[in-house]
Amino acid sequence: MNSSLLPDPAEPPLIRWDESGQSHCARWRSESGSPVPRRVVLADDSLSADAAYRLACAGTAMLWRGDFQNARQLLQALARRIDRKPRKRGQSPAAPTPLESLAHAFNLYRLARSQRARTLGMLLLPFDAGHNLPLRRAPDVRRACTEAYGPAPQPYVASLRELLGLIGAHEWRKKGVEIAALADPSPQRIHPHYGVYSPLRGEYVELVARAPLPASLASNSLAFDIGTGTGVLAAVLARRGIACVVATDLDPRALACARENLAQLGLAQQVDVVPADLFPPGRAALVVCNPPWVPARPSSPIEHAVYDPDSRMLRGFLGALAEHLEVAGEGWLILSDLAEHLGLRSRDELLRWIGEAGLKVLGRLDVRPTHPKASDASDPLHAARAAELTSLWRLASQ
Repeated sequence: MNSSLLPDPAEPPLIRWDESGQSHCARWRSESGSPVPRRVVLADDSLSADAAYRLACAGTAMLWRGDFQNARQLLQALARRIDRKPRKRGQSPAAPTPLESLAHAFNLYRLARSQRARTLGMLLLPFDAGHNLPLRRAPDVRRACTEAYGPAPQPYVASLRELLGLIGAHEWRKKGVEIAALADPSPQRIHPHYGVYSPLRGEYVELVARAPLPASLASNSLAFDIGTGTGVLAAVLARRGIACVVATDLDPRALACARENLAQLGLAQQVDVVPADLFPPGRAALVVCNPPWVPARPSSPIEHAVYDPDSRMLRGFLGALAEHLEVAGEGWLILSDLAEHLGLRSRDELLRWIGEAGLKVLGRLDVRPTHPKASDASDPLHAARAAELTSLWRLASQ
């Protein structure tokens, strides 16, 4: 086939619709990787929630031409209809999910979340060049969109659901997340960028803040932070007195986020943020890694911080750790056992990978999660979340 006839993979796809008897098109933006809707109709304030729900369920996208605040209310109405759980007559409430069926429950949960996102993503908004939103009562979203998308020299279309996610991420970036372990003397904040995992679950940060540092740091005060994300763990290590920390990541957003956070904390000279697939060159007295905790396939690019297909990052870290440790150095693996309770990975499997990598376990620090889902009995994965432990595994070469 003539390569000149193939679409440019770097060129954003186009979304097309008919309006006033003419065909129109614009760039399609979707950070979640949603495909371009094939069917698009115009919609405004006259559209009822029931009609919108039928269209969305049928895979028909609605390009909004009405009031922005009414569009938000319509999206909320769609969410209520999706979340409504009709019960057949005479049916008793569902019994708690047995532990042995949690893997199946997890797969059903992810499928339902994916279908929910796809349906809610059918309410679309038009954007002018420069991220201007030409709708009545529309907020100024230019900064939030620029942070996530970059410049917008051309008009485009994106879903309202995604825009609300961008706005929420922008607010988190402005406000930041308070990290008690970075007290100097009062707690400092980490500012997550869009698409970079936010350190809202502070228990794993506290583990890194209180674990005993290896004695080998006295002769070589160098640590690696593998998959740094926001840079929060690199910052904690630097605040604990480690002279030099090398923080790695592959995601350009994470690299920019970590550099910005470390500069704001006054640690830019102490922490070097570099692009790398796992390890930088050389050896260190301490190597820290907090990989994604669940071995499942991400359904969107944003989920890569949560889901690690086939435990690729976890196994890559363990497999190469020994060759990057100084004599008497330690590797700290921060990992939740949620995958074990979901039946997605066993403790024996993890221990086997550790042994096969030429590593031994020096000790382990555990903490129970404090996030709201851990105590939410209505969550379909409650049995697993209630039993979850987050651990810091202290590893060394055999």
